[in-house]
Amino acid sequence: MLTTPSSTKTFPSVPSRRAIVFGSSLVLLNLANLNSTPLAPAQLVPDDDELQQQEDHLVQLFQDTSLSVVFIKDLELTKVPKGVMLNEDEDAKVEGTGSGFIWDEFGHIVTNYHVVDKLATDTSGLQRCKVFLVDAKGNSFYREGKIIGFDQAYDLAVLKVDVDGYEIKPVVLGQSNSLRVGQSCFAIGNPYGYENTLTTGVVSGLGREIPSPNGRAIRGAIQTDAAINAGNSGGPLIDSYGHVIGVNTATFTRKGTGVSSGVNFAIPIDTVIRTVPYLIVYGTPYSNRF
Repeated sequence: MLTTPSSTKTFPSVPSRRAIVFGSSLVLLNLANLNSTPLAPAQLVPDDDELQQQEDHLVQLFQDTSLSVVFIKDLELTKVPKGVMLNEDEDAKVEGTGSGFIWDEFGHIVTNYHVVDKLATDTSGLQRCKVFLVDAKGNSFYREGKIIGFDQAYDLAVLKVDVDGYEIKPVVLGQSNSLRVGQSCFAIGNPYGYENTLTTGVVSGLGREIPSPNGRAIRGAIQTDAAINAGNSGGPLIDSYGHVIGVNTATFTRKGTGVSSGVNFAIPIDTVIRTVPYLIVYGTPYSNRF
């Protein structure tokens, strides 16, 4: 079963070919050389200095990029709030959580459409979106997010928050057309409400197709084994340089368990870069303007 990593959405499985290879290794025994002198083992383990450098790089990568990642709460009001600030405990119930990232210094936030679909389609006036951010100095704050545009075909949405008085740090955008299977990638988000969670993996496949909220196929999706779970939706998939290469969107789950199988998908950043500017300016995707 293919699910978006939020608590509210489930998509049907995408048919695919599967192959199972039995046996974990192949052993070749050369009887003629049983008494020969064994070869010295290859030195594959990096030294302590190299390991420390790799670890330091990953720590710095997270510290730099996490400032640009936001935590999104999807709320439904039980009554109209009296003040500007929303009292979550008294006035609203949390219907779901997700992630997003800061697009620019003006407070535009990119996330998945399915994270904020109730807000996007709300006719009652009771749906709200609460966005938790960190400024460039590490200070936490939150604001109400206003949806200004969305594209169901690519499962993308843009929120706007008021960031007056705060200096925020937009993400560094990369590109996805030059990705290679096997290169390292990292997901940052808020799985199950645990803020600022980092998971690591590799690009497992390219050019995949996953279903969008309107039932059409999103082509060119990135497959990764970096863990993505409920609450990761809308967060960034980054490369080893901290550049965003995709938007974490969906995962296969084991039937009947809801547990991730390790087959996860992200919308390629090249698609996001083509789509988001139109959403910011017009509120609708380019294809809907004609």
